Amino acid sequence: MSPQSAASSAEFADAPPFPRRRVCPYEPPAAYTELSERGPINPVTLWNGRQVWVVTSYALGRALLSDPRMSSDRSRDEYPSMAPNLSAEAARKLVLVGMDPPEHDVHRRLLSPYFGLKQARAMRPAVQAIVDELVDDMLAKGPVADLVADFALSIPSRTMFALMGIPDDEAEFFESVTSGIMQGADAEGAQQAGARFVAYLDQLVAAQEQAPGSGLIGELARLVVSGELDHAELVQITMVLLIAGLETTASMIPVGALVLLDHPAQLRGLQAGTVSLPVAVEELLRLAAVTDFAAIRWAKEDIEVDGHRIAAGEGVVVSSPMVNRDSAVHDDPYAFRIDRGSRKHMTFGYGIHQCLGQNLARLQLEVAYETLFRRIPGLRLAVPAERVTVRPVGTMQGVRELPVTW
Repeated sequence: MSPQSAASSAEFADAPPFPRRRVCPYEPPAAYTELSERGPINPVTLWNGRQVWVVTSYALGRALLSDPRMSSDRSRDEYPSMAPNLSAEAARKLVLVGMDPPEHDVHRRLLSPYFGLKQARAMRPAVQAIVDELVDDMLAKGPVADLVADFALSIPSRTMFALMGIPDDEAEFFESVTSGIMQGADAEGAQQAGARFVAYLDQLVAAQEQAPGSGLIGELARLVVSGELDHAELVQITMVLLIAGLETTASMIPVGALVLLDHPAQLRGLQAGTVSLPVAVEELLRLAAVTDFAAIRWAKEDIEVDGHRIAAGEGVVVSSPMVNRDSAVHDDPYAFRIDRGSRKHMTFGYGIHQCLGQNLARLQLEVAYETLFRRIPGLRLAVPAERVTVRPVGTMQGVRELPVTW
């Protein structure tokens, strides 16, 4: 059954638009709460008229993301495109994140040794040096600063460059092309950004294959030389790692900072050391997930769940902000409780496609918030909270800028 014919059933008669723009950068739109109150799985309509299922239950989300009948294959028409830019070929034909087993498993096994907890902890001195330098620059310039442009954007890009062996002076280019793909207004713009990205990476990877360096690209280039990996695969792997590593963390840092600034009493507890950074970061990840979808899948065959039939070819979206606020899992789930510390959230997804770089992401968030609020203890918003500009509906929720003073 095709996606369009599958979506024509009576169950899709009331399928509200999804995703929606946030009013508050870290709270889901009211329409999402209304949707979740209907039940754990409901129909919604995407930007292109495609109708899919959205899951708001933590337990059901985990069950479906563990089900081998659900596919992540982005090359197929059945895979739901969540925004115009994501319909571009550059955003669909991606190794690792857009593949099913066994191809997915090969790349996952290849990369996992570089993204474990031990490897992330080894990056702490480098991340600390990056964050300290950015805070130095902010203090030298003096207030007002923008926590997006002056702080958040550079932390993940410079961290990933240090990990992968890419020169720091390429940061502006990488930030431009990754945001062009993930935040572009349309498919054409995303495709153009993707083409520029691939052309650059093609040359970068080829140079590493001739003379492998000490970073991750150099390590993987040695596998190309030995015949265990091919050139095109390495280009794609590099692209996926950089997109995933830059956009999500750069979006999360300022949104998490805004949550803390909006809850000064709890922030003081963090500054006083009564709450540990890992515990605080876990609650920020739960509450302020910067994507509206923890996972996107399509059914390879009919699946019966909670009295609904997901027909073969139909799309399924697991909603990050709503599964993270499931009252069956968390008491008072809409409240920010800095000491909650629960890892029962899907901000990094779940199952075989759970985010490979989550240890490194957590490390960057911990260092960013600890350093920022320790070295600038009087940090506060420079504009009223209601004037903070929220991004339009797209792949990444977040803020365009976050003016702060001290």
